[in-house]
Amino acid sequence: MRAAAPSLRGARPPAPPPWRPWLTRGIAALAALALLWLVFGLWAGGEPLLAVGVMTFGTAALVVYGTATSVAWKYLFPGVAGMLLFVAFPLVYTVQIGFTNYSSSNLLDEARARQYLLEQSVVDEALARPFTLHADGRAFRIQLGPGEGGGELLVSPPLDLAAPPAQPVVLQPGRAAAPAADLRTVVAQRAGLQRLVLQLPDGSVVRYAGLREYGPIEPLWTARADGALVQAGSGLAFTPNRETGFFEARLPSGEVERVSPGFTVGIGWANYSRMLLDADFRGPFVGIFVWTVVFSGLTVLFATALGMSLAVLLEWQELKHRTLYRTLLFLPYAVPGFISILVWKGLFNQNFGEINAILDALFGVRPAWFADPLLAKAMILVVNTWLGYPYIMILCSGLLKAIPGDLYEASAIAGASPWVNFWKITVPLVIKPLTPLLISAFAFNFNNFVLISLLTDGRPDFLNTKLPAGTTDILVSYTYRIAFTDSGQNFGLAAAISTLIFLMVAAMALVQLRFTQKVQTR
Repeated sequence: MRAAAPSLRGARPPAPPPWRPWLTRGIAALAALALLWLVFGLWAGGEPLLAVGVMTFGTAALVVYGTATSVAWKYLFPGVAGMLLFVAFPLVYTVQIGFTNYSSSNLLDEARARQYLLEQSVVDEALARPFTLHADGRAFRIQLGPGEGGGELLVSPPLDLAAPPAQPVVLQPGRAAAPAADLRTVVAQRAGLQRLVLQLPDGSVVRYAGLREYGPIEPLWTARADGALVQAGSGLAFTPNRETGFFEARLPSGEVERVSPGFTVGIGWANYSRMLLDADFRGPFVGIFVWTVVFSGLTVLFATALGMSLAVLLEWQELKHRTLYRTLLFLPYAVPGFISILVWKGLFNQNFGEINAILDALFGVRPAWFADPLLAKAMILVVNTWLGYPYIMILCSGLLKAIPGDLYEASAIAGASPWVNFWKITVPLVIKPLTPLLISAFAFNFNNFVLISLLTDGRPDFLNTKLPAGTTDILVSYTYRIAFTDSGQNFGLAAAISTLIFLMVAAMALVQLRFTQKVQTR
């Protein structure tokens, strides 16, 4: 008889080699040491928050992948870490900036702004003296000529400019023997020349003041024990105002003078209250907010109406070449959006555009599409409807095929017209599953920065506004202009507006989820 094959059902997996646990522990120990070295470097470099964040994520990674935790967490950790790093952290950071005066004039913290001012200095041109550089073997000698008030030639001992001395170099009357070096050599030795301090025979010292001269350099600011900065020329004492973020001094006339750069301070809800309480800001902001809602709503309405109508028309069995028409009507969605926007921008050109050429030939008018606010908004809606209707058309084409044909047959027996069929059968059965997608389209157009930026750049602008604002700006383009362009660069205010936009879009997402759940349960 044939011997029975041994059963593998109860066999144990082979034991791991004895050196594997030690290898795992060694790799974990090296990773922990590398993490500690990185965290220590960040902390020593003056980045405590970043050091804490790296320590937290690194420790979590070591725990997940270095211990016998749940296998699911080994797959979930990269996604969770990425979400916290690239979604949650930028959101929290933006919200935090919204409570500060962070802007182009308030970029630094108070300590760095103070240091910047204390490093400012001025050269006394009346006492400045020209210099020439002379080679002396591998070293160099510096020769000072007479200044505006006269003086004798002075020369230094041979100096190694690659490692200049820390103490002042005493100059003696005399003349260098070698000819003066050219400008290229002076530029090459500039780093060493800048570190030199030269002492004249009368005991005064001069420092590097340019490629051609040394002179006495006086600081523009001096620090007092109480933290104030005293301006050298005027003698005014500038104290840090931690409410405005500037060093300020009160003039004899009662006016307050500020010195730049300022520093970043927390201002609480000032940016948010400015949106509501500042009349000069509230006017453009409210207008832009209303236009953003109207723009998004009308775009969805027009694109849905056009796309659904074309989808119904293309389902007409008697229509010939339906496939060709469907392909041609889908082309606006296949072409990259920025190309279509730039083509439409050329078509609407007041002087050379084809649209004005046709209107001029037919009616004798050439509308100023980019100069008139109403026409500019109409142009934006036309272009955005053109870009959006193919998406709705394709969606509706698929939804129409899911409608039972029996409904239309029963309607035809009852003598209903095609118009009645459209409103009583087609629209109700299509609009329900389409609603979540329409909400998503509304949220997308709420932040449609590319269209506004490429087509009108928000213009024409409002007049007499404190911050740059355009009549065709939507909230996201308005925020971009405040933060990065024109004369704004008010990052704190832009962050506050961005937070408001996030809350609105988040509310739309919640509404979309609610509608999606209702559609799925029906």
